[in-house]
Amino acid sequence: MNPIKRLYIRTTGYSYTNMGRLFLRLFVGIMMLQFGLRQWVDFDQALATFPEFLGIPSNVGLVLMMIVEIVCSIFIMFGFLTRLMCFFPMIAMTLAEIYLLSNADTSSYLLSWQQLGYLPVMFIGIYFFIILVGPGKISADYFLSLYIIHSNNHSESELEEV
Repeated sequence: MNPIKRLYIRTTGYSYTNMGRLFLRLFVGIMMLQFGLRQWVDFDQALATFPEFLGIPSNVGLVLMMIVEIVCSIFIMFGFLTRLMCFFPMIAMTLAEIYLLSNADTSSYLLSWQQLGYLPVMFIGIYFFIILVGPGKISADYFLSLYIIHSNNHSESELEEV
């Protein structure tokens, strides 16, 4: 077969979904983890700028946000309780987006792509995608599922049906 045709078939016909899910989990985990770690390192500065929102004092809100950003990111990167751990940062990013849009100096339809309003939406989309497709086969969830299935003397085909 012609090398160009072979390359075309390899780049379009093969699917690396599990590697893609691993990459996306690691990417979103590292991106969110660095936000949490920066807030932890510069806690006093972050506390001075963190808003009071929905009646939650700024110090409590900042600690909750740091816990969500750090703990959930680590769980997501390892692929342990992935769908559950995506839920909390998704809620946090939804609240961040609501806050940004409700306190914007301009109307939401006038926001440019450079303003912070788009960052929470990007994270919401990634977390929603991970919730839909799951962690993939390169994850602690998958290996734990295999262990549970094999300990109950069932076949791996049951895992594929889920």
